[in-house]
Amino acid sequence: MISAFTGQQIRDAEQPLLDSGEGAVLMQRAAYGLAQAVAREVKSRRKLAGASVTVLAGKGNNGGDGLFAAAMLARRGMRTTAVLAAPEVHQEALAAFVAAGGRVVQLEAGNAEELAVLSAGGDCIIDALLGTGARGGLREAPAELVASLQELRPRLVVACDLPSGLDANSGEVHWPVLDADITVTFGGIKAGLMADPGEGCAGRVELVAIGIERSLESISPELRRLTDSDLGTLLPKPGRRAHKYSRGVLGVVAGSARFAGAAALSVHAAALAGVGMVRYLGPQSAAQLVLARTPEALWETDHSGRVQAWLLGSGVDGEEQLQRAKEAGALALADDLPVAVDAGALSLLPERCPAHWILTPHAGELATLLNSLPSTGEVKVTRDDVESRPLHFVRQAAEQTGATVLLKGATTLVSSPSGVVFSQSEGTAWMATAGSGDVLAGVLGALLAQAAESIRHDDGAYAALGLDPADRWAALAAVAASVHGRAGALASADFDGGPLTASAIAEAVPRVIGSLSAEYDPTRP
Repeated sequence: MISAFTGQQIRDAEQPLLDSGEGAVLMQRAAYGLAQAVAREVKSRRKLAGASVTVLAGKGNNGGDGLFAAAMLARRGMRTTAVLAAPEVHQEALAAFVAAGGRVVQLEAGNAEELAVLSAGGDCIIDALLGTGARGGLREAPAELVASLQELRPRLVVACDLPSGLDANSGEVHWPVLDADITVTFGGIKAGLMADPGEGCAGRVELVAIGIERSLESISPELRRLTDSDLGTLLPKPGRRAHKYSRGVLGVVAGSARFAGAAALSVHAAALAGVGMVRYLGPQSAAQLVLARTPEALWETDHSGRVQAWLLGSGVDGEEQLQRAKEAGALALADDLPVAVDAGALSLLPERCPAHWILTPHAGELATLLNSLPSTGEVKVTRDDVESRPLHFVRQAAEQTGATVLLKGATTLVSSPSGVVFSQSEGTAWMATAGSGDVLAGVLGALLAQAAESIRHDDGAYAALGLDPADRWAALAAVAASVHGRAGALASADFDGGPLTASAIAEAVPRVIGSLSAEYDPTRP
């Protein structure tokens, strides 16, 4: 599992070394890792000798890291320029940079645009303006410089620890921010690099060890991300003597006469994600499409029979189908069953949900949900608010509803009511297509039905993650988000990286689950 930490957690881990006089050692390790990453990336494009790099250096330790790294690159034959964004910068780092032959330019109110043009014409820019301790964004000349650079689109941008203007704790972005191709971060990954909109500005994240990693092992991370190994061990696997009922039965109230496709997609995705049986409740017009697509499903006209979990809401519309969803929710609450709550059913929540109810809104739906809660207050939450601060609002929604909340997006965040949050980002932008959310709901419902009996008493894979039982539902939802994202990426690859449909995402789900489960199956010889 990949863990991400707040800026304060990183600084607390550094403090014992700083107290012992090891601050210079930390900076040299960070600078060396940054220089190595820049050299490796530039060499993949051209010869290192003679290539040009410009470091944008702020006044703090972040600027010192950048200047020391640029000095190392100068000694390897690169032409180096430092744009100093403050009258005072790290003096030892600046002296090392000058001694290595670097050229120094002072950023002033009148030369920001000129320096942007000169910097963008080089082979690489190192953004070392603001570090984890900064509050707010860039101002005045540095802001003008970065805004101009963003328009000019430099060949290669490497962020030092994190892109300047990105909040290390939340991923909130204070514009302007220079989008990085690579972010080289030190000691531990910052939470802001694994939550949007920050993750969208960070590019590929590389972690450099500087000697504080052991201290972070005892700290509860701000964010968690499941790896291939985690996914392979958490995915449900049928035993040799399994049968359709032991593999889980999912009840689905989805679709309507108007949105019959949502029912067909969610039921089909659930069947492809490994559930033993799907019982569908809905109007005949939608049921006909469901059964034509997934003949293995059962159409229940009046009652569902026994199920292990419910999926409610995808494409639900009209009084009759909304009533079915409401009644199924009441049954689930009475029987203490897990529920995936999507789209139309988000307005049917009980006063307080259990943690094994997993809500799956997009940003607009989350804003609507928050505004419907009595504790939100007079200030209305907008979709833009949620998109600007998704980590804050997904936690707020989970805390206020009692449910686990999966906020869909380029980076999907899943929050437990306790505040434990998972972040998954394996998809492709082509997945922003009609029906994609219905497929995710089907995958999630299938995993809930398969894990409903075991997850509460698990002393293996989930326990190994150090999660309390109530927080394991968030981990399971993160598994669903990851499988969905990987299926989308795989389906797009089938079309040479091009556009896809929700149906194509669903069809790729078994391949994703199969590859992950096979690779990490401990029973295989």
